[in-house]
This record gives sequence, structure tokens and C-alpha cells, in this order.
Amino acid sequence: MQITIGKNIKDLRKRDNRTQEDLATALGVTCQAISRWESNGGYPDMELVPAIANYFHVSIDELFGYHGDREAQIQAIVDKAGAALRALGGFLGEGNGDLTDTVEMLRGAVEEFPNEPELMIKLAECLFYLGWQIKGVNPKIKEGDPYRYDDTERNKNNIYWQESLQMYDKLLHLDVPTKYREASLHSMIHMYKYMGEYEKAKAIANEQPSVHSCKEVFLSLATVGEEQAKYEGELIITLLSHLYGTVSRSILMNSDLSSSNYGREVLLTLIRLFESIFPDGRCGRVHWDLRYLYFILARLESQHGDSSKALTYFEKGFDHHTEYRRISTDTYNYTSPLVEKVSLEKNQFQEIPENFWAITMPQFSDEFKTELKKNEKFRECFE
Repeated sequence: MQITIGKNIKDLRKRDNRTQEDLATALGVTCQAISRWESNGGYPDMELVPAIANYFHVSIDELFGYHGDREAQIQAIVDKAGAALRALGGFLGEGNGDLTDTVEMLRGAVEEFPNEPELMIKLAECLFYLGWQIKGVNPKIKEGDPYRYDDTERNKNNIYWQESLQMYDKLLHLDVPTKYREASLHSMIHMYKYMGEYEKAKAIANEQPSVHSCKEVFLSLATVGEEQAKYEGELIITLLSHLYGTVSRSILMNSDLSSSNYGREVLLTLIRLFESIFPDGRCGRVHWDLRYLYFILARLESQHGDSSKALTYFEKGFDHHTEYRRISTDTYNYTSPLVEKVSLEKNQFQEIPENFWAITMPQFSDEFKTELKKNEKFRECFE
């Protein structure tokens, strides 16, 4: 340990483009002392070790070269936080898992391991979900206005979202992989919108490349032959998923649309598009999207009194759910002509949370659930 600490200090100093004088001034020691440490002619006093680690934004373990132990500890924390988030399954509200302990664990980890992107983004994400669980967005409907609006006055005081935004902003000032930047920007835009900071949300959005400049589009343009067919297939699947999300949100946020035949017909037309691209029924990840489209239709038809259509749509969604669960345990190859060059590894499937039905069924009315219970096929929905 003492043999390598001098070298570690030197490496960290060069990493941060700091001189020996910079470090000496910060620690209140002489440049000669720094030089001795780095040449293994002496070692810093133990009282200085925390200050040195803090100066370089590393843990004491990392300063002493315990990289393996450090990485294992970080991974264990990330895995535990990931499990807590997966238990939510993207759903929020009471009974969907309490993230309070997870947030406290991550706060401690970020303090112990500063500037670790995986820990920081997990903390920011958990703070966002915890803020939603405790405060919610509390949407409001204005008289004579079909759109749903967030209670921005209430949301701007959400201390969990304020902390989450600070963590995401800090991440953006670090040299982090693209996936962390994208996740940070996506979440920041949502929170700024919920809190009424529309100009900040739009400013972030306007700084990003357009849909014409995304990775999926460029890869489909940069290749030829079978490789191009593969990337074009992946682009089609990606665009379908975003189309599903945008169209369904647009309908559900507008009470006039969600209560109209037009809104339901649009959802059906979208389903027909999906099913025409996958005529053999091998939809891969798109089974996930089709499940929700059918469940939305079932809920809307149930609300408007057509229980027969509602039951039919629910069964179709249930079948897509069952198929998604079956195929997500192994490598998957699409076979429909437009996407036949695309394959998926097991880790590319989004995991279905164990409490999926517990957080899905409350969306339906008691009367509709009573009808479902009459069919043995849907027994798992209530277990």
C-alpha cells in the first residue's frame, strides 16, 4: 500500500493537469514534500490522506490502489439499486416499492466514491422516482380545456427532484459515456417540465441533434448490403417504439381524444401498422409495445361501456405479454422481411417486474376486473 501511494498521487495529479505546487498549496505542505511522496522518498501523514483523496475526487481506497475492491463495491451497490428500480417496472405510486432506503444507500456511496457516473445516475434516477412516489405530478384539468396539466407550483418544491437535477447537472460536467448524458438529459427535461421550468426544458431539447442525426439513422446510411438491412431493421423497430409512445401519450393527455372514437381508432390503426410489419407474429421487443397499446384500448373501451371490445383487447394484450415473457429468456431472431437481419441478445429485453400485474390491474375498473376473473386464462393477473 505505502509503496504505491506516491505513484498514485502522481498519476492523479497528471490526470487532472495539476502541478506539485497546486497540490502543495491545497494541502498546506511544501513542494518538496509532494516530490518526496511521488518518488517514494516518504509518505503523507495519515491526517492528510482524506484531504488528498478529496482533492482528486476519489475514495481513500482508490488513492491507496484498491481498484478491484472498489469496483466490486460499486457494482454491488449499482446492482442493488437496479433491482429496486426494476421492482417498480416503470410504474409509480403506493405499493410499488419504497426507494427511501435505496436513496440513502446511494447518497452514502456517492460520498464515498465521488464522481462515479454509475452511482450518480442511479442516485439521480432513484431521487426522481422517489419524488414522484411521495409528491407525484398531480395533473390537473382546466375547465373547457381538454389537456391535462401538471401542478407546477406544487412540483417545483419537490426536494427530491431538486436534488436529482443537481446530480444530473453534475454528471453533465463530467467526461461520461454518451448513454449517461442521454439518460441525464431525458430525465432533466421531464423534471423541468413537471416543475414549470419550460424554458430550461426547451433549451436542453434545442441543443440536441434532430431525429435525422441520431445513431440509428447514421448507421443505416453508413452501411451496405446485409449490414445495412440489419441497421435499417433496427431503425424501424426503434422508430415504431417511439411512435407508439408519442401517439399513446398524445391521446391519453387529451381527454377529448381519449374519450373519442377517433382516438381509439388511431390506436387501432397504429396496432395494424405494427402487425403489418410483423405479419408472422414474431414481434420481438415490440410485443412489449403491443401489449400496452391493447391494454390502453381495453381501458378506454371499458370506460365507454363496450365490455365486449374491452375484453377482446385485453386478451390480445395478455397474449403479447405472455409471448414477450417467453421469448425474453434467450437470443431472439426476427423473421419478418423488413427486420429479418436483426437479432436480440437476452440482455436487450426489458425485464418484466415480478409485481407487474399488481401495478397494472389497478388501472382497470372493478367491474371490468370482475369480468376478467370469470376467465381462467387470466388467473395470474390476480395472484
